[in-house]
Amino acid sequence: MERSELEPTLALVAERARAYLATLDEAPLHGPGFEEAAWRLDAPFPDEGDGSLAVLERLLGEGLDASVASAGPRNFHFVTGGVTPAALGADWVTSLLDQNSFAWIESPLGAQLERTAIAWLLDLFELPSEWGGVLTTGATMANFTALAAARRWWAGRHGVDADAEGLTGLPPVPVFSSGYVHATAVKAVGMLGMGRGRVTTFTRDEVGRLDAEALERALEELGGAPAILIGNAGEVNAGDFDPIPTLADLAYAYGAWLHVDGAFGLFARATPEAAHLAEGVERADSVIADGHKWLNVPYDCGFAFVRDPSQLPPIFHATAAYLPEADEERPNVGLSGPESSRRARSIAVWATLAAYGRRGYRELVERNLEHARHLAARLDEAPELERLADPQLNIVPFRLRPDGIPDGELDDLNTRLGEAVLADGRVYFGTTRYAGQVCFRPAFVNWRTREADVDLLVDVVRELGAGLVR
Repeated sequence: MERSELEPTLALVAERARAYLATLDEAPLHGPGFEEAAWRLDAPFPDEGDGSLAVLERLLGEGLDASVASAGPRNFHFVTGGVTPAALGADWVTSLLDQNSFAWIESPLGAQLERTAIAWLLDLFELPSEWGGVLTTGATMANFTALAAARRWWAGRHGVDADAEGLTGLPPVPVFSSGYVHATAVKAVGMLGMGRGRVTTFTRDEVGRLDAEALERALEELGGAPAILIGNAGEVNAGDFDPIPTLADLAYAYGAWLHVDGAFGLFARATPEAAHLAEGVERADSVIADGHKWLNVPYDCGFAFVRDPSQLPPIFHATAAYLPEADEERPNVGLSGPESSRRARSIAVWATLAAYGRRGYRELVERNLEHARHLAARLDEAPELERLADPQLNIVPFRLRPDGIPDGELDDLNTRLGEAVLADGRVYFGTTRYAGQVCFRPAFVNWRTREADVDLLVDVVRELGAGLVR
């Protein structure tokens, strides 16, 4: 480990980064044999290292051959955002400083920027300013954090401090949602010891829309006992929303905790054009979203917001003789979330919000909404493509349905088409099952995406689909 390696290593990375970004808009998502390139990187642990320059040369050569250009404008898979210039630069600064943002004494910069970023995000989403929050690694840990607050509240209604005493002796926790409930929320319920099997969904169709009447009957049957409701703002297959105002009414009427999973759908509140979809979120007790989706900051980043910020420190409190004390002026933000070792992701969040502001993010969301509408129009013009839902937000589910192919063969055909799209690499999106049918769910959240990229998506699907049909 030589100091002399540092400067040429950074120069190499900067040079290759410029070259990579210069071609990102037009480059395919991957090169030929990208999976094989990844497997070639497997090797025994060396006794003698090759040195920084040699290893970085390999990483920026063979390594890039094994990567997917997921930050590019044609990646419509997994609702993945790109990285804004401000966020990219700030993330490099984050690694440069290499600070743990757990405690103020370790990183006044990280702690203060997190406090500011949370306030700005509440403002962007038009949530009450007196709410609190914390940055997390993503939606899974954001759901974990918010639902931990819900668990604490629920146990408190039974006269128990669950964080000190556990859940032993308490009845099962009733967790209710629609069929839109996301896997990460169910995962968080399981990690919190409330039991994945305790998540009960109430649906009125095969898509998963909420059956509010059945939910209300279940709340009535509890006889006044507390429950946790999970509302979903932005369902992953079609971008649909649970009726959040209805859930808020039920939570108020039956004394339940309302948590809203808004991993990407919360960004609907950033523009008047779509804010009605997420109406009522401000009445929830907790809300979460992802930063590496529509905020377009690097992986990994999420946010958890709670109406009562005093709920979080008792849950995530940690004490030891060597840990510093904190106060309101100098907070230890790590005591409001699960991680004690915390990358200072607040630097990138603050930088991108400061760089583009409310107007910049409103325009980004509106541009991506237009991409979804443009895709819907292109699909409707193509006789062999079937759109399965109207574009509500940024996801448009569709499938290949050419003449002459029996309905019983369509799932297999679309599965093979999905595999062909991923192997082709000019655009990238995944398959899902929506309303019982195998289909595709391209999502638009990247600041780089242009209308031409949406057109290419349709052109590639039609081309590959025609080949499969032949």
